[in-house]
Amino acid sequence: MANSNEHNAAGYLFIAPWLIGFFLLTLWPIVRSFYLSFTEYSLLEDPTWVGLGNYSEILFKDELFRTSLGVTFTFVVFSVPVKLFCSLMVAMALNKSIRGINFYRTAIYFPSLIGGSIAVSVLWRNMFDLNGYINHVLGWFHIKGVGWLTNPDTSLGTLVLLNAWQFGSTMVIFLAGLKQIPQDLYESAAVDGAGKVRRFFNITLPMLSPVMFFNLVLGVIGSFQMFTSAFVITNGGPVNSTYMYALFLFEKAFKNYQMGYASALAWILLVIIAALTAINFLMSKYWVFYESEGGRAK
Repeated sequence: MANSNEHNAAGYLFIAPWLIGFFLLTLWPIVRSFYLSFTEYSLLEDPTWVGLGNYSEILFKDELFRTSLGVTFTFVVFSVPVKLFCSLMVAMALNKSIRGINFYRTAIYFPSLIGGSIAVSVLWRNMFDLNGYINHVLGWFHIKGVGWLTNPDTSLGTLVLLNAWQFGSTMVIFLAGLKQIPQDLYESAAVDGAGKVRRFFNITLPMLSPVMFFNLVLGVIGSFQMFTSAFVITNGGPVNSTYMYALFLFEKAFKNYQMGYASALAWILLVIIAALTAINFLMSKYWVFYESEGGRAK
C-alpha cells in the first residue's frame, strides 16, 4: 500500500505543473469572468453587482452589439465556405505523386504558419489600400483602382479573402482525409464508366464528409473569434462594415474599461458558438457518413 501511495504521489508531482496552470490560468479566469459578467467593473474600483443588467443592456439596448453580431455572422457565412472550398480544391491538386510535390505542399502551407499575425494584416492593408499593390497592378491594364478598405461594399470582402488565403491547416487535414480513401473505390467506379465529376460527388465527398464536418466546426469557431485582421486592417470601418464581435468586445474591455460588460459579451459569444456547434452536430447525421464496423457507410 505504501508503495502504491508513493507511485500516486510521484504521478501527482509530475502533473502538478499542468494542474497548476489549468486551475490558475484557465479555470479561475473562466469562473472569474462569469462572476464579473454580473457586475460593473472598471479595473480601478471594486466590482459592483448589477445582476442581469449587463445582459439586458447588451441584448435589448446596445445597437453596436447587433451591428457587430450581424457583421460577424456575414463574415462567417461567406468566409467559411470559401475557405473550405479553396482548401479542398488545393488538397485534391496536391494529392498527386509527382516530382517535387513535398515542396509544393510546404510552400502552400507556409502562409498558415504566419496566419493571423499583425505582419500579415499590415501586408494585406498595403495590398488593398487605395495606393496599394492591387490598384497598382490594375493600373497596368488601365483599370481605375478603388478604395477596397474604405468602401463599405468591399471592405468585408478583403477580410474574407485574407481568411480564405490562410487555408493551409484546413488543406492539410483534407489531404490526410484524401489519403485514407481506398483507391479501389475509384478503380471500380472507373470500370463502371463513372467520370471524374461523378467520382468526386459519389466517392470523394461522402468519404471526406467526416473531415469536412471537422473543418466546418473549427472554421465557424475560428471565424467568430476573428480579431487581429479587423483591428489592424480596417479597425472596424468604414461605417462599422467590418466591426467584428471580437473587436467590439476588445474595445469595451480595454478602451472603455467596462470589464463586466465585456465579460458578459464573452459569455454571450460562448453561448452563440455552442449553439451553432450543437446545430452542426444535429445536422451532421443528414450528410456526414462514417464507416461502420462492417465497412458500410452510415
